[in-house]
Amino acid sequence: MRIKLAVSQERYQEIRDALRERGIQVDEDAELVLSERDRYWDTLLARETGGGDRVVLPVGEIVSVESLGREVLAYTVSGAVYQVPDRLYRIAAQLDPEAFLRISNSVVIARSQVVRIAPTLSMKFILTLRDGRTVDVTRSYYYIFKEAFGI
Repeated sequence: MRIKLAVSQERYQEIRDALRERGIQVDEDAELVLSERDRYWDTLLARETGGGDRVVLPVGEIVSVESLGREVLAYTVSGAVYQVPDRLYRIAAQLDPEAFLRISNSVVIARSQVVRIAPTLSMKFILTLRDGRTVDVTRSYYYIFKEAFGI
């Protein structure tokens, strides 16, 4: 059995060793994820686009995470784009809700990276992010977004 660990750095070694003693392999590409309760990720394991090296990406550098078909991409403050080998809903569940917000079925944004909010006539918002890209808040997430930003 293979398991991916989503635990604090302080407990990672202890938990990994305990799992190994029980014959369980710790693997960052595993489908099953073991996580601590009320523990949010502080890093994401990502891959440079184009199949490059694996990178440990600090969550604080993320501007947004977007799902494009089967690909999940993390956009960073530096302008780099990384592939994340996980589903968007799993990533969104592991990111601190005080710092990140889902704004559509395919986009999660870092709240601190929003620089402009433009309302539209059709119950949507168009957001400009710190890296210059624009993303839409869809109608399904309209009221959630308004509440989160106090609009």
